[in-house]
Amino acid sequence: MKRAFLIHGWDGNPDNNWFPWLREELEKLGFSVIAPQMPDPKTPRIGDWVSTMVEIVGAVDEETFFVGHSLGCQTILRFLQTRPSEQIAGGVVMVAGFTGELIGLTEDEKPLARPWEETPLDFDKIKSQAKHFAAVLSDSDPWVPLESNRKIFAEKLGAEIVVEQAKGHFTADDGVTELPVVLDFLDKWS
Repeated sequence: MKRAFLIHGWDGNPDNNWFPWLREELEKLGFSVIAPQMPDPKTPRIGDWVSTMVEIVGAVDEETFFVGHSLGCQTILRFLQTRPSEQIAGGVVMVAGFTGELIGLTEDEKPLARPWEETPLDFDKIKSQAKHFAAVLSDSDPWVPLESNRKIFAEKLGAEIVVEQAKGHFTADDGVTELPVVLDFLDKWS
């Protein structure tokens, strides 16, 4: 059975932004959709978030798909690098995902972001753990630098890149409550 895991971002939850719409649309396509509440979303820690995914996801196969928003993207990538080499996912869609430094953070946010920014990702291992990758980025994101992330996701993961115009950080506050491009990728890959 096709499974889709929706992983929210920092200070998020599974019922905000475009997740409710995506959940409903994926269910219409026959996906079993799991959108967990990640632990302590106001103070996210790599180990806690990855171990939550390990518990919830279990074994990965070609009918396992992941969609992340912001920090949820990094969580998915870090989860994939822990998987046995024979567990290959069908695909990963990263919305407002990032590697490296974020921009526009407050002084209070910087120490929380630092481990996510500085703990290396094993891109070779990650790339081998999914058949498909896509990155959906915005040209007006206040936190995620467009050019550096577009380049890294394309070069390191072979990701298909979509740059949306004036979508901010893809939140409801930015007017984004539906995101058809994400649905299109999962429909195409499954």
